Amino acid sequence: MAQDVADTAQRDARAAGIDRSSLAAPAAVGGPPAIETRALHKRFGTKVVVHDLTFSVQQGEVFGFLGPNGAGKTTSIKMLMGLVRPTSGEARLLGLPAGRRDARRRIGFLPELFRFHDWLSGREVLDLHGRLYGMTASQRAAAIPRALELVGLSRRGDEPLRTYSKGMQQRIGIAQAILNDPLVVLLDEPTSALDPVGRLDVRNLIRHLRDEGRTVLLNSHLLSEVEMVCDRVAIIHHGRVATIGPLDELRQGDVLVQLLLATLPPAHRAILDTHGRVHDVQNGRTDRVQVTLELPSPERVPELVAALAAAGAQIHGVTPHTTTLEELFFSIVREDDELRNEARA
Repeated sequence: MAQDVADTAQRDARAAGIDRSSLAAPAAVGGPPAIETRALHKRFGTKVVVHDLTFSVQQGEVFGFLGPNGAGKTTSIKMLMGLVRPTSGEARLLGLPAGRRDARRRIGFLPELFRFHDWLSGREVLDLHGRLYGMTASQRAAAIPRALELVGLSRRGDEPLRTYSKGMQQRIGIAQAILNDPLVVLLDEPTSALDPVGRLDVRNLIRHLRDEGRTVLLNSHLLSEVEMVCDRVAIIHHGRVATIGPLDELRQGDVLVQLLLATLPPAHRAILDTHGRVHDVQNGRTDRVQVTLELPSPERVPELVAALAAAGAQIHGVTPHTTTLEELFFSIVREDDELRNEARA
């Protein structure tokens, strides 16, 4: 369906006079980042909300913007939108200073907390926002049906918002964020009110936007959602970037492995100790031994299994445990807090 929608959108956009050629693929190497901040700082009175925030997002990338409540994420997004002035530092969108009108024309935005006029229909809400974007009547006529189709509201577009569920209101919010054919889309908690089917639809929509060459900055507390769609993530804590990079790289390092063995004689235990650090040994109900050990990297798992097999071990199961984004998130936040506490001591 996404391909049919994309093909139809291309035809409608050409008819409306919208140039979508720049969306065919991610920006060429050497182009300006879609989003860039340098030493971004925001203070409200004596309270520092964002401190020395520096990161960049390349064009055509889905970027996860994560952090606990109060980390400065929403304030950072508002500075990117030009809704809040930074105390110091710089933010740029597509090479232009954030907040400039020509920069804002190229972005779409779904805030975390939004309210629409509930007596308007979904189609009327989008028409109103299209006018605010400065879109012509022909552009709105092409864009509104496409946006409703992409968020699954084609058949409900003429109904008033007061009849919409929370999930449907979230969908119409996403529709207005993509209505103006943006190159950069900022989504602040886009799946917060959606059921599992709705979250799947949003994930597919984000992938569709990436396939068109758009950039998506995704702020979400549903870390499993971020894990499934983002190319890179940044974890923000106390207004700074605590870590940033592709998930696979951030998760590299020690790995826990659970082995199920027939027996564990001293010779086999010595092999385990040589390859890693044993955390736990339990005798299972089926007269098998369950061993949990820590290895320095995932690449060491085949080496361990081969060494045990060569020594005659009967191996009934090998289950490596890959670090989830949630585990990584909590680990980094705790470590950052510990470092801050040590610095104060």
